Amino acid sequence: MTEHRPVTLSVEGMSCASCVGRVDRALSEMDGIGEVSVNLASETARFAIDDPARIRSVADTLTELGYPARADSVTLNVASMSCASCVGRVERILSAVPGVLRVTVNLAAETATVHYLEGATDPAALAQAATDAGYPAEPAQTTTVDRSERKTEEARNLARRLGLAATLALPVLILAMGSHAIPPLHALIADTIGMQASWIIQFVLTTAVLLGPGRMFYAKGIPALLKGAPDMNSLVAVGTGAAYLYSVIATFLPGLLPEAVRAVYFEAAAMIVVLILTGRFLEARAKGRTGAAIRKLVGLRPRTARVLRDGDPVEVPIDQIVPGDILVVRPGERIAVDGEVTGGGSRVDESMITGEPVPVAKHIGDPVTGGTMNGTGSFSFRATRVGADTTLAQIIRMVEEAQGARLPIQSLVDRITLWFVPAVMGAATLTVLIWLLAGPSPALTLALVAGVSVLIIACPCAMGLATPTSIVVGTGRAAEMGVLFRKGDALQALGSVDVVALDKTGTVTEGHPELTDLVVAEGFDRAEVLAVVAAVEEHSEHPVAAAILRAAQVERVTRHDAREFEAIAGFGVRARVAGRDVLVGADRLLARHDIGTAGLAQAEADIARRGRTALYAAIDGRVAAVIGVADPVKTSSAAAIAALHAQGLKIALITGDRAETAEAIAREIGIDHVIAGVLPDGKVAALEALRQTGQRVAFVGDGINDAPALAHADVGIAIGTGTDIAIDAADVVLMSGDLRGVVNAFEISRRTMRNIRQNLFWAFGYNTALIPVAAGVLYPALGVLLSPVLAAGAMALSSVFVLSNALRLRQVMPVMDEGPARPVAQASIAPAAAE
Repeated sequence: MTEHRPVTLSVEGMSCASCVGRVDRALSEMDGIGEVSVNLASETARFAIDDPARIRSVADTLTELGYPARADSVTLNVASMSCASCVGRVERILSAVPGVLRVTVNLAAETATVHYLEGATDPAALAQAATDAGYPAEPAQTTTVDRSERKTEEARNLARRLGLAATLALPVLILAMGSHAIPPLHALIADTIGMQASWIIQFVLTTAVLLGPGRMFYAKGIPALLKGAPDMNSLVAVGTGAAYLYSVIATFLPGLLPEAVRAVYFEAAAMIVVLILTGRFLEARAKGRTGAAIRKLVGLRPRTARVLRDGDPVEVPIDQIVPGDILVVRPGERIAVDGEVTGGGSRVDESMITGEPVPVAKHIGDPVTGGTMNGTGSFSFRATRVGADTTLAQIIRMVEEAQGARLPIQSLVDRITLWFVPAVMGAATLTVLIWLLAGPSPALTLALVAGVSVLIIACPCAMGLATPTSIVVGTGRAAEMGVLFRKGDALQALGSVDVVALDKTGTVTEGHPELTDLVVAEGFDRAEVLAVVAAVEEHSEHPVAAAILRAAQVERVTRHDAREFEAIAGFGVRARVAGRDVLVGADRLLARHDIGTAGLAQAEADIARRGRTALYAAIDGRVAAVIGVADPVKTSSAAAIAALHAQGLKIALITGDRAETAEAIAREIGIDHVIAGVLPDGKVAALEALRQTGQRVAFVGDGINDAPALAHADVGIAIGTGTDIAIDAADVVLMSGDLRGVVNAFEISRRTMRNIRQNLFWAFGYNTALIPVAAGVLYPALGVLLSPVLAAGAMALSSVFVLSNALRLRQVMPVMDEGPARPVAQASIAPAAAE
């Protein structure tokens, strides 16, 4: 099967939902392209492609469609080039990178300037390609501008256009509307310059508006209309053009019109441009603000770092750091990349990763994460993950992917908007015909006003922005709360979940068990049993093994070596120690080897009843001891489960422990349903059993051993450990490490979906209600006919409303903050001293 590679391109020129629909349909129809998701708010097109060489044809298709992919450029410093053949080789290498448009290599300057499609590749990948071919390269300078800067510049350009348009249109508005509204002003104009001269002045100023600031609508809208694929620019161009041409005829060729309908609408054409530019300006500003979360994350990444070179600290750009470099961190500095402390120590503020406000002590051997803030100490560390592999880079990538997601609810919008603009143009044409055939005098004038109003008021900008803006702001705010939506559709899926199934170890509990009981069978010595069991468990990576080893160290038992070690998944471990065959594991392990446990069955039941995990040890075919291990419940678990209950959710616990142990924990923290004795590969079946009742299930696990269950659940939620976030099987990743993040994930999902529904209700309701009003349905009864100028203002207001409503999600606060939680009463499950 051909592997499809995900690609995200920045797309220019999309202005409404119909633009999104056309881009989506064109890409979906291309061979080798799948999983297409086009986002108006982020102005991106995401898709999966079977052959990276097809990216060029995708770019060509977008250009032909009128929505070109945005290009970028970078200059690389390239070493080891010695002749013209080297130049040719570097050009071929860089040109072969998917997404590269053209390459210029300069042998004398030892540089290569690469123009590439933004999103298809990046400067680091280009430099790596040249380096891998034997020509070490690094970015010298880049012209890359992030999206917020681009939106800021776009807003500046629109502000200049808007200022010019408003300056030119204001006299037109005064001459036209002032003349109607203020009789003395009408008399003054008639007695001084005359109405014909007034119309000519309006013509000159309106022409300047349409050819200057308003030219963009015609440059994009008319070609789209001629291609049979009109967009909102087409609606504006046709609407203002009709009003303008009618006014020109009335001004310069009045004989072509009946005297009763000789009127000008220059003010409508000019003010429509002004009002739509106002809306575009406010949209650009708001769109820039929607990416605030990404900007904050990028801002956590320092530009330079102090790296030891020949024993001396040297300030180098962060892009030049490679794994293995030793970095020096001074007090108050941000850590540049992920690594491991090699000298010194300090306390590090990791709240941007974990949400925990208390700085974490770091000593030799401890991991550190790029983007976190050092405290008052200083230390050195070895870089382990750099560039795109760092935790921060992965977080940014997850957020960007989630923000470009296509929710199922968007499919309804797309189906409607595919035919919406052509339908609006048809409705405008029908409106004009009805007015001409059945309207009162002056029918032609009223037909023009109604037709233009329908065209202007129905622009589907708000429809296209309704869903993606909420997704961008919602997922960004979620990231700031420590909730990463790896798959954007989980935003919607969480809202339909009925049951939250929890893994126990490391999810509900701390995942750091302690030995609490060791009851030996008759004829066995306690110290020797512990020594033999510890020798076996020394080879195991299970948390229970660590608990037994800690107890053995505390009691200073005799140290033995184990041979022929074997881990039996879901059962336990076995090995040979000092010539004896030793088994350690669940009761089912001993049953598998026909070893009876009757003598210690009551002790095991007592241990399990107290909420502790019970294991058996057998030596040479005889049961030797029952071992009790307690894994303390996280202090936040009970409160988090209560908060999930408050949201109307049922909670299930899935564990491999005995039922008595699981039930004790469930009673303590309020869990509704327990599925115990589950083998690692049985969690999927347990989820399926919950599903058979018709309920949708979210599964919460630690992301290490729970990948099948995370993938199988309707929504998989992985609890990370600060740096362990690259969990492919999960839909949602929580950085906080406990269940409070689950509560916050459900809350941000609920608030975002409610925001999307509000936006869609406004966008569709607005168009549904006002198109008939614009067409003149109220005129026969009330004599009300909507002015095109008011229609333009209402249309701009609709988009601004949707964006402003989405931006409210930036104010969402965590239901449960990630600070220290109050301890829960857990007398029956707290670790006790080893017996």
